[in-house]
Amino acid sequence: MFVNSDFKKNDNMETTDPQYWNNRYLTGDTGWDMGRVSPPLQAYIDQLENKDLEILIPGAGNSYEAAYLLEKGFRRVTVLDIAPVLTAQLRQAFAGTDLQIVEDDFFRHQGRYDLVLEQTFFCALEPSLRRDYVMHMHTLIKPGGHLAGVLFNRSFSHDGPPFGGTENEYRELFAPLFELKTMELCYNSHPARQGTELFINFLPK
Repeated sequence: MFVNSDFKKNDNMETTDPQYWNNRYLTGDTGWDMGRVSPPLQAYIDQLENKDLEILIPGAGNSYEAAYLLEKGFRRVTVLDIAPVLTAQLRQAFAGTDLQIVEDDFFRHQGRYDLVLEQTFFCALEPSLRRDYVMHMHTLIKPGGHLAGVLFNRSFSHDGPPFGGTENEYRELFAPLFELKTMELCYNSHPARQGTELFINFLPK
């Protein structure tokens, strides 16, 4: 998400408001869309061996990662997004596949997953929601499961989304509920994001 960071949020925008995200898709204001699977996530998916994993992708956008998972033989994949316009498009695009498409607020979503992939959903939420994100994410992941993906390791010169952060901030935020197995600078980011992404692999405590 957010290849082009030179866009600003509307006054009084709520990042959990479906209409806000609907409008972004309707107007093509989707600077986060790389048009392909995120390279760090592609590399992570490539080393997964268990095709029976229950996988969730929240704030999935155009779901390039989900398409790649299906291509690699994973069949228990759920994408979650709050924008009705987008989920309607996804149902058309993925008709006839095993992909589960859920239109819902992440904070209301119930389920248990072996793996949750984080691809610019966290950075799209107001920072005031980050502790709630961590707490709810912890409820969604099965014991022994993983939260894996990328977080921005930078600040932004304008109000978000996207909202940035630092490794130290993330460690303080996630450490109470997760074992921080991996948090390191991505070596294989999209060219527009080189040096600004951290790859994470966290296990619920």
